[in-house]
Amino acid sequence: MNLRAYRRFVIVAYQFLPLLVAYARDRRRFLLIGGSRSVDSATRRERAASLLDSMLTLGPTFIKLGQLLSTRPDVLPAEYIAEFSKLQDEVPPAPWAEAEAVLTDELGPIAERFDAFDREAISGASLGQVYRAEIDGQEVAVKVRRPDIEELVNADLKVIRWSLPLIMRFVGEARSFSLSNLADEFAKTIREEMDYDRERRMLQEIQGNFEGNREIEIPAVIESHSAPRVLTMEYVPGTKITRVEELDAMGVDRSALAELLQRVYLQMIVDDGVFHADPHPGNLAVQADGTLVFYDFGMSGRVDAYIQDRIVDFYIGIANQDIDAILDALIAMGTLSPEADREVMGNVMELAIEDVRGEEIEQYRVQQVIDQIENTIYDFPLRLPSNLALVLRVATVVEGVCVTLDPEFDFIDIATDYLIDEGYREAGIRQFIEERVTETQAAVESSVRVPPKLEDALDRVEREDLRIQADIEDSADVIDRLGKRIVYGLLMTGGVVSTALLYSFGNSVPLAVLALAFSVVVGALLYRSFRGPRGLRAQPQFTRQNLRERQGTGAEGGPGGPDAAGGETAGVASAMAGPVAESMDDGNEARDARANGRASDRDRR
Repeated sequence: MNLRAYRRFVIVAYQFLPLLVAYARDRRRFLLIGGSRSVDSATRRERAASLLDSMLTLGPTFIKLGQLLSTRPDVLPAEYIAEFSKLQDEVPPAPWAEAEAVLTDELGPIAERFDAFDREAISGASLGQVYRAEIDGQEVAVKVRRPDIEELVNADLKVIRWSLPLIMRFVGEARSFSLSNLADEFAKTIREEMDYDRERRMLQEIQGNFEGNREIEIPAVIESHSAPRVLTMEYVPGTKITRVEELDAMGVDRSALAELLQRVYLQMIVDDGVFHADPHPGNLAVQADGTLVFYDFGMSGRVDAYIQDRIVDFYIGIANQDIDAILDALIAMGTLSPEADREVMGNVMELAIEDVRGEEIEQYRVQQVIDQIENTIYDFPLRLPSNLALVLRVATVVEGVCVTLDPEFDFIDIATDYLIDEGYREAGIRQFIEERVTETQAAVESSVRVPPKLEDALDRVEREDLRIQADIEDSADVIDRLGKRIVYGLLMTGGVVSTALLYSFGNSVPLAVLALAFSVVVGALLYRSFRGPRGLRAQPQFTRQNLRERQGTGAEGGPGGPDAAGGETAGVASAMAGPVAESMDDGNEARDARANGRASDRDRR
């Protein structure tokens, strides 16, 4: 295993070395010396495309890694997120002889266990492939894990672990934390996806949660023909959910289908706590009567009760358009730092809600806020909890599918109706009233206590006995660096004056040279303190100044460009709400069409 890992490490290093050198030159133009250089959006897109090609070349493990990275705007800039979102889990199937060996090892001779078996795979993925077969007259789908995939994945996971210390040198402290967590999360996720026993249990649990719902079809497991590396299910045919022309020909109501899909995922995440986490169009199908079919439960997730409650709070905030409640929920979930500028983030959320509702938005607001928000999230020390990464992925992908089905799809209306139907919104209103009553009681009690305290403070002022102690918080060491610069400046001034005096009035040239050398060294230190990457700036945050500074660079993407207000551009803050569904131009066009349609409706009314 170690020998294979060492060999893979060399292969991976060869693929990634050019990019690592480029990143190193961003910090030091000539690797060892020179200042840093700025990287524009076009360069990041080129690098993302190159990295995508390398991942495709390296195979299944890195394809899965790229898919996971596409859900992590706290780790990568927007250009990488958009590029990695193109990764499809579709690769040519392994040769039949290799798949046959796995089937025989797990189930026994194929001719004895199956009445018929089609040797041509109907789909191929990075970790497994699916075949059609027949058992006792019933048509089934047989999912077979790729031969020797465990050894390859384990070797690649070791390579990723060995590479982390090197990668940490190219990222900030906040990204280092996220990357370390991401490595653990990825190892857990890919091993779970290779465990077909777990997939069977998750499939059956989700199937049980929708028992009796005739609008949903989840294939039943054939346990007698399933094993750790083989999963046999009933074969359920259907039309791919994004083939809108075929759906129209079948007479399927696409608007109702989009609403059904969104409500199903709301139930899985908000109520059930277990959800199908890979809702890309290849895993969703529709039958002639409009029944929604789910495939492939290898990537499934759970949501604990605390996060479920916070998600409900978030949705209630969205439904009530209560910006403070939305931000409080995001902070409670850990997706937004408490240090973030609430006013700016409030403007972001307000703009995101207007966007998803298709309301008219002033062009300059889009350019100032939405166009730049993903890059700002990358600069900001934001940490996306691993238990929300899959929820983020589900929210974005499902929103994209729903908008494809219905360009006028309104997530907020569906979420609001769902909260009302399930009684969450009324409970949220009652809680809101209770909290306001409690605050009123506290305010009354405070109004009784404050006057005596105020009188005591005024008495102390009159007696000149009032003392104020203040602690200055300087987490960025701004005052410390400013003090050092003042000292350097004084020392350099003294050195220059000493050099001039020794040279003009003294007879000791060596002492003058020594004083000059001292002045040069101190001057270099002073210059370096201003040229350093930290300077007098504090840690990047969401601020109006930050957005204004970025306005100039934001014009490149524009509202319809690669960095526009589609897909992930609303970042983690709005990803749960759905406005982050699409990251490509077609997502923006769909929302533009939706906005124009609603504007026309308003005009007619």
